[in-house]
Amino acid sequence: MSTQTARPHQESPARAEVERAARRRGLLHGLRMSGVQLFCFVVAAGFFALPLVYLLLQAFKTYPSFLKDPTGVPHPWTLSNFSAAWNQGDFAVEMVNSLVYAVVPDVITLILGVFLAFPISRGWFKHSNMLYSFFVFSGFLPAGLIPLFVEAQKLGLYDNRVGYLILTSLTGAGFFFFVGYIKTIPRELDEAAAMDGCGYFRFIFRIIIPQMKPALATFAIFGFVASWNNLILPLIMLNDSSLWPVTRGLYGFFGEHTSQWPLIAAATVIVAAPILVVFALLQRHLVEGVAGGAASGSAGVGNAPAAAVAAEE
Repeated sequence: MSTQTARPHQESPARAEVERAARRRGLLHGLRMSGVQLFCFVVAAGFFALPLVYLLLQAFKTYPSFLKDPTGVPHPWTLSNFSAAWNQGDFAVEMVNSLVYAVVPDVITLILGVFLAFPISRGWFKHSNMLYSFFVFSGFLPAGLIPLFVEAQKLGLYDNRVGYLILTSLTGAGFFFFVGYIKTIPRELDEAAAMDGCGYFRFIFRIIIPQMKPALATFAIFGFVASWNNLILPLIMLNDSSLWPVTRGLYGFFGEHTSQWPLIAAATVIVAAPILVVFALLQRHLVEGVAGGAASGSAGVGNAPAAAVAAEE
């Protein structure tokens, strides 16, 4: 018994040495990979992060300090640009407008997208593939701003809040992604819900939408960012300054303070800060949604994925 129990203790140093050598090889391989990743990170930071850092630094400069050294570190540091930009630009009202213009169309668009994508993904229509192709083709068409402007004037949607919300709530964003994502949901859930007497609307809200949380979160982020950063449509459709979002307000603020670059930098940081915070808090849901929907996006309309077919069988 003693010889049998001692043998593992005699073999453990050699085994530990082999494990240490394997870890060293893995560490060297990891260092080689991290070198490539570090290079890519530096290049990406140079293209994307450095302009943001420069903008942030200018926001903390006084105007004489900016004239003296436009590219250097602020000296002295000041927060007066932010308070002056907030008060002079009336960003409080515009923040509320942007929040309404981003949240309301986002919710309506996501719900309509689910109700449109579900029957097409299940192939309930006779020509579902043709209808899906029509929607895909329409996504490549340019935005008709002039016809949209004429239509808004004829229908009384020009220069009012409700009209702007109607124009931005019918974009259909996320529909193509939802079609692929719904195909990952087994069809046996449809049959089980029908046997239990579950109505169509209740089935969508109680079963399908909870299953689509990653996809909905992904396009909620995309839609919120797109609506918050939208400038062209407010320039065309909103003439009343009390209805302006922050992007339209920042555009007017730039025209009024063209030479005050530290003030303009502070106003830009104020406008961009909420969207950066939202993206930083929800980026995990963004990655999960994109990874989940991409797995089944290549299947044809009306064809269930392999997992769903296996479950039905």
